[in-house]
Amino acid sequence: MIPRLRSRRLLGPEDIPPSQDDLRVVGAFNPGVIDTGDGITLLVRVAETAREKRTGFVALPRWDPVGARIDIDWLAEDEVIAADPRVIIIRSTGLTRLTFFSHLLVARSRDGWNIDAVGPMRIWPAGELEEFGMEDPRITALNGRYYFTYVAVSRHGAATALASTGDFRDFDRLGVIFPPENKDVVLFPERIHGAFLALHRPNPAQHFTRPEIWLASSPDLTHWGAHAPLLRGADAHEAGRIGAGPPPIRTAAGWLAIYHGNAAGAGVGTYGAGAILTDLDRPGTIIGRCTRVLAPETPYERQGFVPDVIFPTGIVPREETVLIYCGAADQAVGVAQLRLRDLLRAVGH
Repeated sequence: MIPRLRSRRLLGPEDIPPSQDDLRVVGAFNPGVIDTGDGITLLVRVAETAREKRTGFVALPRWDPVGARIDIDWLAEDEVIAADPRVIIIRSTGLTRLTFFSHLLVARSRDGWNIDAVGPMRIWPAGELEEFGMEDPRITALNGRYYFTYVAVSRHGAATALASTGDFRDFDRLGVIFPPENKDVVLFPERIHGAFLALHRPNPAQHFTRPEIWLASSPDLTHWGAHAPLLRGADAHEAGRIGAGPPPIRTAAGWLAIYHGNAAGAGVGTYGAGAILTDLDRPGTIIGRCTRVLAPETPYERQGFVPDVIFPTGIVPREETVLIYCGAADQAVGVAQLRLRDLLRAVGH
């Protein structure tokens, strides 16, 4: 584990007003993060559920495109199986629904350690493929704009979509770029040999191998191919899931990429972070790895909507250090400062 220089809880559900009077905010977490030159912009995942509680019933939110609002479906408790705090399974169909609905909210920080503004800009679903919400954005600066991937959740599954903006006020929606089931897509911050590159996480129904992160390339950011496995879960910390964290950053030693790993166990299991270093000219070649650079250790990471979760989604270099922004316990935003040289030593450089 790498020692933190400092860390703090940056934002929580109590800091976000609900989007509707009949909802309550249960999480503000897993932010996409980018340094825009005049401060840090965060694109925060906000999870909401029904404010009302009905004895013997479960509230299942979804987007109503006609009313442009979040509606609630109520199912009797004996009609569902509670899979974990986040999802239920409908007994009659075997299909999954979320117990909350997520959208994206813009927040700003001048110094990266204090939130100066929350909203009012919110990003809402733009079609059937986002019916059950928008989750876990990652932001990369490319071609003079800010591109962000996010998970589009619907009855068709969890896909990854892409959007771009120049100012985090107006947005261009570019649609789904990786079909279900695929999450944790992050873009490299520059073309390599003329191609855009992305890390992504296929989530197959049949598990013939341990969880993996894959690499893909594109000529235009919307059409992706040349898919190839890059990284496989290596130990107990990564037996449940692995997936890309923030977009990779360029260092003199190589591309440094933080990723998350999940230890399978009771309930959701524990989430922590590892790191890899890949060749600058051949990003498909791993030249260093550490499976454990961050683990849940603060109270806000150990306790929350889903305990024992640290889920890295943003990184900002700061001279000899980096600020790593994480979802904490699926409830809050945390930030941790690490020495860059400590990370590079951890991966063998």
